[in-house]
Amino acid sequence: MLYFLIVVAVLLLAYAGVLVSFVRKGRKIPPSAYLVLAGLNGLILAGILAWAIAR
Repeated sequence: MLYFLIVVAVLLLAYAGVLVSFVRKGRKIPPSAYLVLAGLNGLILAGILAWAIAR
């Protein structure tokens, strides 16, 4: 379970880096990018809750 959280956190950081590079180039962030960010955050939250309940 911990490995899953680490993988999702690394994906989230990489995706945030891509979005930061978009903003630095002067491009607008597409609306679908916010949905992906929300999904990754939801996965982290669900994983943390499942881990806490299983303990």
